[in-house]
Amino acid sequence: MPRPSEITVVAPNFKRRLSGVTSTIIQLVPLQARSLPIATLGPGLPDTLPKLSWRDLPKLWRRPKGRPFRIWHARRNTEMLAGVVLRDLLRMPLKLLFTSAAQRHHTGWTRFLIGRMDAVVATSERSRAYLTVPARVVMHGIDLDRFSPDGPMPAGELAASLDGRSIVGCSGRIRHQKGTDLFVAAMIALLPDHPDWTAVVTGRVTAENRAFAETLHRQIAEAGLEDRILLVGEVHDIAAWFRRFDLYVAPPRNEGFGLTPLEAMASRTPVVASDAGAFAEQIVEGVTGRVVPPGSATALAAAIAPYFGDAGLRERAAEAGLAHVREHFPLQREAGELAAVYETLWSSAA
Repeated sequence: MPRPSEITVVAPNFKRRLSGVTSTIIQLVPLQARSLPIATLGPGLPDTLPKLSWRDLPKLWRRPKGRPFRIWHARRNTEMLAGVVLRDLLRMPLKLLFTSAAQRHHTGWTRFLIGRMDAVVATSERSRAYLTVPARVVMHGIDLDRFSPDGPMPAGELAASLDGRSIVGCSGRIRHQKGTDLFVAAMIALLPDHPDWTAVVTGRVTAENRAFAETLHRQIAEAGLEDRILLVGEVHDIAAWFRRFDLYVAPPRNEGFGLTPLEAMASRTPVVASDAGAFAEQIVEGVTGRVVPPGSATALAAAIAPYFGDAGLRERAAEAGLAHVREHFPLQREAGELAAVYETLWSSAA
């Protein structure tokens, strides 16, 4: 890693628990670091990433070599606030960039912080529509080496028990916002008529969502489908499961951006998703998969059913999805577009 005084872009991460934002930083920063001196700052990140420690902060008052200032690339309110304090109160030579994925009207506090930014990026057209300042759309990409049709399938007792079965997958923390209950309801409606299919739900249950998960288990048991709707918890390598799924379902009621449909399509798996996050901008309707209104288990089941019964439909959607993601959503594209935003900021000082 370059010396702290040489770092030109700081990517703060002020949330210890793994989240979608943290996952983006973990995937993106190593690629960015190949072409520019960038480092992360904060907890909850692997040691493989270039990192600044809090002890390094005083060194950032010196301007980086060859640049008029550093760029502080925030993705959360706390990180925007820290940047404002460092730049405006402590006079650190910084320009502030914020990436917004939210698909809702921002609070007054968030709007105030966004108004203090030097530039703003939105992760989708829908996210940009909720902003009251100019923003450039830079959609997230994914690691096409990790998420690929080529690679190992899941190993272990669970995977072995599913040999020969068609699998419909759903991945994400088990909670209301993620629509896990909608997926379970759709499966309860569909699986009795499709005996070759099993549903696998991967994802952690946090303490505050334990009662929600217990309700799902009870509904599954009452339907007599305990051996066909499996809530398996967190899995070690989700990329292997995306390869194994014959169909992937993303049912959230609301989402920021949402990477899992892209990860599934990159693994050559067709997708049915709710119209949440940026899913409608990721999926080519009727070609790479389907997008349905959020919050409706009935609509979800109606969109899933044709894929259960038609292997040719799944095959065509899988091929189209793979080609679509490889063309439009490589991580390298996101890194390149962000580099252009950084250069525009640096050029503004000329």
